[in-house]
Amino acid sequence: MILSRDEVLREVERGRIKIDPFERANVGTASVDLRVSRYFRRLVRHGGPIDVRPEVDYRDPAITTLVEVAEGEAIEVGPGETILGITLERIGLPEDVCGWFEGRSRFARLGLLVHISAGFMQPGTDNNQVLEVSNMAPRPLRLHPGTPLCQFIFQRTEGSARHAGRYASQTIDDFRGRPAGGPQASA
Repeated sequence: MILSRDEVLREVERGRIKIDPFERANVGTASVDLRVSRYFRRLVRHGGPIDVRPEVDYRDPAITTLVEVAEGEAIEVGPGETILGITLERIGLPEDVCGWFEGRSRFARLGLLVHISAGFMQPGTDNNQVLEVSNMAPRPLRLHPGTPLCQFIFQRTEGSARHAGRYASQTIDDFRGRPAGGPQASA
């Protein structure tokens, strides 16, 4: 069962669904708009092949470089290019709610995809969501931090479970490659 606006608001008020920062105006009919932060990771175009294995870390400097977009600026995504972004909002789910994020049609019509294949969020997860942003348009697209690029849809599960995977508690600091409040982490 997908949660409607009223049910999402009830769950937020009860503290079962956590959205930080929370803005009531971002709650739609059956989803919540999520904004992209100012941190992005651009895939490195040189070097040899990347081994696709469970232990590979997307933050490895041989794979991506961190880009921090300054206030009032934007990041340009070229045609056919994929970059990583992360949501400004952190979402915490109880053990009986899961969900997924989807792009917004107004931006999809411009050729923007916000996830390639990893749009599902497991029950019990509490994190900022990494976006696999791809430009399918023939022209560059400029992404502005704070733009609601995607929407999150909540769904109640049968039974309960708690996700304990590698990125179950990922934060913006983790995405940046830094421990919370600490110096740059080594790769």
